Amino acid sequence: MKFSLGPVQYFWPKAQMQQFYQDAADSSVDIVYLGETVCSKRRELKFEDYMAIGHMLRDAGKQVCLSSMTLYEAPNELRELRKYIDNGEFSVEANDVGAIAMLQEKALPFVAGAAINCYNQHSLRRLVGMGLTRWVMPVELSQHWLDTLLSQSVIQDIRDCFETEVFAFGHLPLAWSGRCFTARSENRAKDQCELCCIKYPQGREVASQDGTSVFVLNGIQTQSGYCYNLINQLPTMQGMVDVVRLSPQVTGTFDWLEKFKANLNGNAPQALSKTDSNGYWLSLAGMASG
Repeated sequence: MKFSLGPVQYFWPKAQMQQFYQDAADSSVDIVYLGETVCSKRRELKFEDYMAIGHMLRDAGKQVCLSSMTLYEAPNELRELRKYIDNGEFSVEANDVGAIAMLQEKALPFVAGAAINCYNQHSLRRLVGMGLTRWVMPVELSQHWLDTLLSQSVIQDIRDCFETEVFAFGHLPLAWSGRCFTARSENRAKDQCELCCIKYPQGREVASQDGTSVFVLNGIQTQSGYCYNLINQLPTMQGMVDVVRLSPQVTGTFDWLEKFKANLNGNAPQALSKTDSNGYWLSLAGMASG
């Protein structure tokens, strides 16, 4: 089983991003995803910067994948996507079906991100036929669902053609919108946001009246209020999951990476905090912890 770092979901300053990826190069992680997946206005790092970081990570022995945006709204965003697709060195994680179509035109292999609505064996088989080599399971699905899908006869002859990756740590990306909720929370229009989300390196919490953290606002993206944490479910993934994904956090990411690796066989379980959850994997309510 391999471990990956998903793309940074938040808007961090350039120096912070560069330091994070230097730490990633020095870490024991196997796969690193690079790229802006939320908002095209976040331009602290440009395509050339991501490529330079990719070269550094590759030299450190990491597998590098460029992640596309999840919601495309303008022609200039598609032009940027074309740069990713034509990079000539690294594979691409498609988080939008339009990106899949453009990759298929070039006959390029790709990773299907968790935002791609692949919920059954027929969709998965279709994507493999289009060039999929790794599939990130949608975050709201369960261990039972994954086990059932992978045992279906319709994909048995292609089971060795793709890897399965599971989002296992971090605030779950749940939805995207044409509106920017972070800007709205500051009474700003989306087009005059002044990149205010850079002030919230972990997103902006939305709590219920009783103080429960319900959501995290991250630009046009809505995340889970609780941090998803499947560290104690790793033994149940054996034989099903090829890659375990950790989503970068502002602090502690690499400490958690080592904790995950130590508990791969269930030898170092961790007590979850009150703001951790694992409900979706256990077929429970998403905010639950079992």
